Amino acid sequence: EVQLQASGGGLVQAGGRLRLSCTASGLRFDDYALHWFRQAPGKEREALSCINGENGQASYSDSAQGRFTISVDNSKNTVYLQMNDLKPEDTAVYYCASFSLIWGCPIEVTNYNFGRWGQGTLVTVSS
Repeated sequence: EVQLQASGGGLVQAGGRLRLSCTASGLRFDDYALHWFRQAPGKEREALSCINGENGQASYSDSAQGRFTISVDNSKNTVYLQMNDLKPEDTAVYYCASFSLIWGCPIEVTNYNFGRWGQGTLVTVSS
């Protein structure tokens, strides 16, 4: 059974940084793409970044580009999201998810249900 456990969220001041971690079990990273999403209160779930576990290619949304970095440690079966220069509008619950490589990276919104999702970790950025 595939399980994903996200951690690393917390309260940080604007301009600060956090590193989120997502540890996976029950899957081989090189068969999947690992994704980070977030959902702010009252808003739709937003894709932030993904990384192809087979070739290491990463993709970023416009809101993540330049401030967020995704990386993978295959030895620990863990995917990270380094977030720098955080802004109050980054406040959200952050989720990691794994998708078979057939769904691509990035992934279409209509395919979100085909992934395995972690439980989410809350990031709060104060002004």
